Amino acid sequence: MPEKPDKPIMSPESSRSEIAECINNAFKSADIVAIYQAIGDATRLHNVSDIAKKANLGRTSIYRAFRGRQSPNFLTVLSVLDAMGFQLSITVASLI
Repeated sequence: MPEKPDKPIMSPESSRSEIAECINNAFKSADIVAIYQAIGDATRLHNVSDIAKKANLGRTSIYRAFRGRQSPNFLTVLSVLDAMGFQLSITVASLI
């Protein structure tokens, strides 16, 4: 399993690039809980009602999906990331 990178802190003052870096670091960790936590943290920096509307989801569904008790489905993850103005990108992993 890949080494867990340091977890940068997201705050209301974080730039979009900093938020994206936090989410990307969670993906690099390969820790599914960390990934959902990072996305959930990012949603709470936005207006969740706006995200829900853009993602065509209920506001409570977003809270429930990213609070850590269960894993959201992949469509929810993609919809919420898109609603916040982010997208997933695939790169070739280094084999070293």
